[in-house]
Amino acid sequence: MEMDSDFRLMPGKLYPLGAHWDGNGINFSLVAPSAESVVLCLFDDTGEEERARLPLPVQKDGVWCGYLRGGKPGLVYAYRVSGVHSPRNGQRFNDRKVLLDPYARQVVGRYKGQDEFLDASDADTGAIALKGKVVHEPYDWGGDEPPRIPMAQTVLYELHLKGFTKRHPGVPENLRGTYAAMAEPVILDYLEKLGVTSVEILPVFAMADEARLVRAGKANYWGYNTIGFFAPENRYWSGRPGTTPVSEFRDMVKALHSRGIEVILDVVYNHTAEGNEDGPMLSFKGIDNAMYYHLRPDNPARYENWSGCGNSLNLGHPRVLQMVMDSLRYWVEEMHVDGFRFDLTPSLARDKTDYSINSAFFRAIAEDPVISRVKLIAEPWDLGPDGYQLGNFPFGWLEWNDKYRDTVRSFWLHQGPSLGEFAQRFAGSDDLFGVRERLPAASVNYVTSHDGFTLRDLVSYNHKHNEANGENNRDGTDHNLSWNCGEEGKATLQEVISRRNRLRRALLATLFFSQGTPMLVAGDEFGQTQNGNNNPYCQDNELTWLNWEETDMGLLEFVRRLIELRKTYPALRQNKWFSPDHTDFASTGTGVRWLSPTGGDKLGSSWSNKRLFSMGILIRASDSPRSCLILLNASVQSIIFRLPPGRWKVLSDSSGTFTADANLEFQVLLPGHTIMLAVP
Repeated sequence: MEMDSDFRLMPGKLYPLGAHWDGNGINFSLVAPSAESVVLCLFDDTGEEERARLPLPVQKDGVWCGYLRGGKPGLVYAYRVSGVHSPRNGQRFNDRKVLLDPYARQVVGRYKGQDEFLDASDADTGAIALKGKVVHEPYDWGGDEPPRIPMAQTVLYELHLKGFTKRHPGVPENLRGTYAAMAEPVILDYLEKLGVTSVEILPVFAMADEARLVRAGKANYWGYNTIGFFAPENRYWSGRPGTTPVSEFRDMVKALHSRGIEVILDVVYNHTAEGNEDGPMLSFKGIDNAMYYHLRPDNPARYENWSGCGNSLNLGHPRVLQMVMDSLRYWVEEMHVDGFRFDLTPSLARDKTDYSINSAFFRAIAEDPVISRVKLIAEPWDLGPDGYQLGNFPFGWLEWNDKYRDTVRSFWLHQGPSLGEFAQRFAGSDDLFGVRERLPAASVNYVTSHDGFTLRDLVSYNHKHNEANGENNRDGTDHNLSWNCGEEGKATLQEVISRRNRLRRALLATLFFSQGTPMLVAGDEFGQTQNGNNNPYCQDNELTWLNWEETDMGLLEFVRRLIELRKTYPALRQNKWFSPDHTDFASTGTGVRWLSPTGGDKLGSSWSNKRLFSMGILIRASDSPRSCLILLNASVQSIIFRLPPGRWKVLSDSSGTFTADANLEFQVLLPGHTIMLAVP
């Protein structure tokens, strides 16, 4: 092609990586140690017309760089990288494929599953490739300070940014489903009144939909398919004049902080949207395939697939780890986020194949003065060797505790675990986290998450109903531990409706009264349903968008009250381990006593008896003069509980049997499927 003679590259600086404007021009820097040459491609504003190809003039220590004097913010660019094309040896260089800068702050264009992106295609992707846009956006944070919620006081609220706001009647229609919607007063008021302290937002990094979904007319709604680790996803930007994805994201964070709410991002560093050897070449594959990805030692033409998504990013390589750490610091320092939930975290800690708590990734986090001080949450499993690592993370990390989830579901819906198993999960899972000086808050307790049934569906369906996903109902887990309470799907019998309502409240109360860090999924507090779909990752529609018009106000008020009680009574959120033999309670009046319905605390063989489903829990924190009495009855029949001495005021009752502030003495008849909280 004919190049524009106005464009010339001067020698540039190796760092910082990416494209940065200094007031006089733009410095471009790209890590590509195995490349033979790197060409900077400049495009028009749409990213469709290639206007210049400029070889980067400097290469040192595997970094290529150049300086474009007179270049300005807003410039659209990408790269063509040349080298040996030998997939069987792990390299896939192809200068006919235009590649996105891994450090791009904004992505231009959208991948639509075109065959031209495949390595086997000779087509040039210049007109359709993803490009970066040079971003330089000073921002007035106005004294914004992170809320820094203490771990023991944290209440996580998992939400999908679009799904949470898309159908909200109080949000202007042109803002629904965007970063801007999250900053609307009606949304902030709701979150503040609900009482959650930290929103955990599903992935918002620049992403690409899988080709098979595009062909089926669907999208990767959840967003676990990252292609740009420094760029906010464009589809959540309102496009309003005078704003950009970066500015609108910052406005959202600033607005949430103004209400004392932390922003935690669900991040996907374990794989990219380029998939396996048959996937598209969008960025990393063509820049340095053997560096960025774990390749199979016996066949480097293929990828290790510990993510289940086709490839696994190689954080065992210093340059890839550097990119991840640079990304994390960017989101904390320049976007002011308060923490991260890491998808499939064990993949990040595999320097080669085996998971290690002493991996380069964990060491880098621990030594970093910025990242080590924010909230770090692990999804403690992946699909690699020994991929289930619950409880085996470093000090300071929190972990999604699926053993808590399964035990609580089984206790209330199937009377499965013993009282001892339930008590262990309720008290913070010391068998998992009571090592390496970790505390109960390390356990992220949850009953539901984005992945699986909603709470309403958990008590409405015995089986998944994922036909809408187009995979013949084969996708999604069959291990739901759900119960339809007598009718599959929408209930017509009042007995079933009543049972479902009682069980939902019992599950929610258990969550907020347990020791550890509770996580509530957006919509569960008011009765959101997905019609039995337990894997709606590709359903970007009204199936997954929260239906605010059908809010169950009674349930919503019940959940608000639960969160308020947790905040009010320190006994419900202690961040220390209980003495296993009651010696702390006997000597100091603090800690826990596990009570039988008859009032005794010598449970003996009852701990392992799987035919007993009722118990009392008396808890008192050392910094509070008031005890909390929790009574649980997961059986169908009502049970008489003998109460500890004194009068007890009912604060919460999942069955709705007792009036607010009712006073009890001596004993109480507790209905089935009920949990009650009372104080002296």
